[in-house]
Parts: sequence; C-alpha cells; structure tokens
Amino acid sequence: MLQTAHRTAYNEDHEAFRDTVRKVLAEHMTPFLDQHEEEGIVPREAWKALGEAGMLCPTIAEENGGLGLDFGFNCVVNEEVSYLGSAAGFTLQNDITANYFERLGSEEQRAKYLPRMVSGDVISAIAMTEPGAGSDLQGVKTTAVADGNHLIINGSKTYITNGQNADVVIVVAKTDPSQGAKGTSLILVDADTPGFEKGRNLDKIGQHSADTSELFFADVRVPKTNILGGEGRGFIHLMEELPQERLSIAVTAMGAAQRAFDEAVNFTKDRKAFGQTVFEFQNTKFTLADLKAKLQVGWAHLDWAIARHLRGELTTDEASAAKLWHTEMQWQMVDASLQLHGGAGYMNEYAIARLWRDARVQRIYGGTSEIMKEVVSRSI
Repeated sequence: MLQTAHRTAYNEDHEAFRDTVRKVLAEHMTPFLDQHEEEGIVPREAWKALGEAGMLCPTIAEENGGLGLDFGFNCVVNEEVSYLGSAAGFTLQNDITANYFERLGSEEQRAKYLPRMVSGDVISAIAMTEPGAGSDLQGVKTTAVADGNHLIINGSKTYITNGQNADVVIVVAKTDPSQGAKGTSLILVDADTPGFEKGRNLDKIGQHSADTSELFFADVRVPKTNILGGEGRGFIHLMEELPQERLSIAVTAMGAAQRAFDEAVNFTKDRKAFGQTVFEFQNTKFTLADLKAKLQVGWAHLDWAIARHLRGELTTDEASAAKLWHTEMQWQMVDASLQLHGGAGYMNEYAIARLWRDARVQRIYGGTSEIMKEVVSRSI
C-alpha cells in the first residue's frame, strides 16, 4: 500500500477519496488483473464501477455531469491504479480526453459525451499516432476533406489506447494539408460511424490489459460540427494539453516504481540464500538504499509538480522534465527490483515481471525521452 502520510500535494479530501479508490479497486480490479492481462482488455463492468464511485473524470464540472474536483483527485486514481499494477486506460480518459471535451467542446458536444464519460457508459480515445507519424505530429497524413457541411475522413491510426473499447475517438487529421501543422484539426468520430473500423487489438511487449488498436477511416463522413475546438487549431490544442498529459505519465511512473521497490523488499526479506536472507547481503541493502533515495526524491518532486499544476503554473518544459526523470527512474527501479528477484523475476507469476514489462513504453509514449530532452533544452 502506498504510504502517503507525509505527502504535500494532497489534503484530507484527497486522502478520503483515496480510501474509496482503494476499496473500489480491491473489489473490481484486483481479483481480475490476470484475466485483464489474458483478454487484453478491461471490461466495461470495471469502467462502470469506477464511474459509479466518482473515479472517472473527477475534474469535470458539475454542470457537465462531473464532481468539479481538482486534478489532485485524478492523481490519486493514477497512483493507486499504477501501484496496483494495472495498465487500464482510465488515465487517458481522466487526464487527457475529458479535458479536450470540456475545454474545447461545444455545448452540444459536452452534453452528449461528458456525463456518460463520467459514468463509464462512454469510453473515449484520442487518435494521434500513425504508422508514419509518432512524436512528430506535424507529419500526420490522415485527411478530413470538406464536402459541403461535412468532412470526409481518410487515413489510419495505430497504437491507440482504448481503441477496442472506444465509443468516441478524437481524430487528429489535416483539414488543410497545404498549411502543415496549421491545417490540423481535432474531429470527433463515433464508433458506429460508417467507414470507421477498429483493427487488431495489438500484441504488445507489456501493458497487456490496455486495449491498444489500429483504427481505419475509409470515407468516414461526419458533420463539420464534429470539429472539437477551432478548425485548423488542432496542433495548438494538442500542445496546450501536453503539460497535464506528461505530468499524468510521471504520476503513474512513481506509483509503479514504488510497487516495484516494495516487491523487491518483500522478496529479498523472504528469500534465503547461503544461510541468510537475500536482504542481509550488503549488495542487496546498498541497492535498496539507493532505490529508496531515488523514491524519496521522486515523491518530493512529484508533489512539487502536482502543486504547480494545480496553481496553473506548471510549464511545458517542467512537465517534460518530470516525464523524463520519473519514467527513466521507473525503469531503473523495475529493472533493479527484478534483478533482486533473481530467476523468479523472470517468471510471469511474480508481480515484478508485469511491472517490468509495463514500464518499458513509459519512456516512449507521450513523447519519447529523447523528445523530452529536446523540449527541456529549448528552455535553457
């Protein structure tokens, strides 16, 4: 269990909410983690359970069907889900897509989607990445060509979180390819729209419980009123959301890193070798001491970043630095913790194996570590 007594980012309301989160996860997620991994998806029943408990999109305003809470409540959910060892796509809906709908959506769009996203009846995704465009979103090839009062969307997307479950997708497409990034728009596509197809639930190294898909658009016809925000302002809208998205990844990195450390401590104190526990060897104690120091620094920095974001002060370069440091630290943590498990760490029956697999992509999505360094360097 995460120890939060000395955290500085949260107040009593956050911690009371954390108690609820833990109870809901214990009932609706923990017993089914292996099932989610095997099936490659978290079923809608779990989404509904979290929605009923107020764990989906807690920042959404009351007039839009939400609780109107601050982003700290999202962070509580993120920490607990990642500490649990689940890769469920709740974080995407809570921290990323919900904000797009509430901040950019028309009154009709907010009314149509947000209350049902809060309840878990609607699952959302955002389709940025393409086979030929990852971190460089300016290279998007999917087009949305005007046809009277409609747009005709053609193209494909890949590596889309919540892709199989999604009821609605925010599609990044070029409404004016001649304008480059300035010709990019965000367009809402409902899953039952003719011409829209979900491809494979992709076979990944890790994060098996997260449904991650290919999406295809063949003459998908939607009204121009499905544009989210301003036409041609999609790239700007994407950039505006990056600080929160990257902070969100940093939060999940810390939760998983702490779990990996706790697993290593428990294993080494229980496992015996050469007449003593593995923990009693100096190498083990020194390794764990080094990891604990990194966790101490990590939690302190994360609280600083959360507090800055809650005040509206977290900059893009600060959030990028947070994602860079915390995800790189997460990888060091899970790798060292697996090593301390010895051969057992390579067995999927141990939690550390899943934590290790799931951690690898954290340094890739949301902007690779290399891109994070480029962003941070621009602020120097």
